Amino acid sequence: MINITAELVKSLRDKTGAGMMECKRALEAALGDIENAVDHLRKSGILKAEKKSARATKEGKCAAAIKDGKASMVEILCETDFVSKTDKFQDFVKDIAGKSLTIQADGCVSEKLNEIEKENLVGMIAIIGENMQIRRAATWIVTGKAASYMHGSGRIGVMVEVTGIEDEAALNDLCMHIAAFNPAFVCPACIPADKVQHERDIAAAQLTGKPANMIDKIVEGKINKWYSEVCLVNQPWIRDDKTSFAKLYPNAKVKRFLRWEVGEEI
Repeated sequence: MINITAELVKSLRDKTGAGMMECKRALEAALGDIENAVDHLRKSGILKAEKKSARATKEGKCAAAIKDGKASMVEILCETDFVSKTDKFQDFVKDIAGKSLTIQADGCVSEKLNEIEKENLVGMIAIIGENMQIRRAATWIVTGKAASYMHGSGRIGVMVEVTGIEDEAALNDLCMHIAAFNPAFVCPACIPADKVQHERDIAAAQLTGKPANMIDKIVEGKINKWYSEVCLVNQPWIRDDKTSFAKLYPNAKVKRFLRWEVGEEI
């Protein structure tokens, strides 16, 4: 039996760019001959898949998974809207979201997930025939209640963690609100002080010529209006624009949220 060494596998990987396990299997099939292993990879479509890696990926889907005190969301890109709508691609995205729950982390896991799923991703590229990319992935250790919502079959993905709310309908409304209104912050206290000051300076500059005793009051009004535009808990509520999340759920706290739109600039 041919001994397929790590050095031999690395040589084939360096030569082809294919995954480690694919290289090992190709070398085994080729009885350790590098050139024959290259031919094996070509025939199996792996090299074809690797060559697609330079092609632009602007379509795709988001998916989320929540289980046993953990929550995850991923964004996976492909080349065309046609492929993004296929069951095979969407099942793959959901599968990756579920697998990301196994990563022991709290926050961004994009790099780690790409390492773990490289072989799987390359295999799917070969099967589907388009370049694909695991663009973003996050896994949370949840101490409150997590919920998710996919708008447009995953074109926009939302994940949120809250305390003080257990009702599933209310959590779904919250996720839908985030998808629709795209808040930048949870609440006014969450905004960096320098950004608030920057907005105050702009507001004050717009009031040149006004009496000094009026400027502070007007600026405060402008800042409160800005809060209602950029802060989740202050925005006019999706079900009733005369109220807000903060007024509807005074005992609730939004700990964090994600809102990803496929292909958006990060």
